[in-house]
Amino acid sequence: MSARRTLIAGNWKMNMLSADAKALAGGLAEKLNVAGDANFEMLVCPPAILIPVVADAISGSAMQLGSQDNHMNEKGAHTGDTAAAQVKDAGCGYAIVGHSERRTDHGESDETVKAKAASAQANGLTAVICIGETEAERDAGKTLDVNGSQIAGSVPDGSTAANTVIAYEPVWAIGTGRTPTTDEVQEVHAFIRAELAKKIGQDEADKTRILYGGSMNPGNAKDLLALADVDGGLIGGASLKVDDFWAVAESA
Repeated sequence: MSARRTLIAGNWKMNMLSADAKALAGGLAEKLNVAGDANFEMLVCPPAILIPVVADAISGSAMQLGSQDNHMNEKGAHTGDTAAAQVKDAGCGYAIVGHSERRTDHGESDETVKAKAASAQANGLTAVICIGETEAERDAGKTLDVNGSQIAGSVPDGSTAANTVIAYEPVWAIGTGRTPTTDEVQEVHAFIRAELAKKIGQDEADKTRILYGGSMNPGNAKDLLALADVDGGLIGGASLKVDDFWAVAESA
């Protein structure tokens, strides 16, 4: 049995208004309180503008709060961006960086992701660093090459199991309902852990949580979470409904 504590993380993306966010976060916090000493950690990552609303709704519960991004710089002339220190100040303990939608929509490189992760870590946040291959890369047999190079390029030097979580998200499986087989997921996760060991040492790599994030839902969560090197999930669509997200958590 792994000593790594399962992390069930919800990435709300660009969804929810205040009332919905309050109801969703509050509903989950209530279930977490009733569950008592759960054997998993639960994290919600709302849009930046809703972080204060959600922080208020989950106050007093064991629910963790995170952002979906942070800027690499501490402060300055970066209109529309949010610094890691501001994210931390708003009540967050985690920050997602390098999500495939950021890499695609905003042209973020491994170098950018690494700088953002380093800023998050320096400000006391745990960086959830996202990696994953596209369908074209997968079809070309480059799955391991791509993920290996993203680990090498996106994970800051000096990262530890305490300030880093890796989220493997096969881009072609995000929001499509398609998922790799459990054997394929385990193969990639084991490979990621081995690559991580080259970067931060075997001991830290063994303690680092690696989440699966390609269309995890109540129907497939149990099988995915049972895999030796899957330590939780980064969940999109299924994190937007209390019952669906809770069902995924219960699979842990």
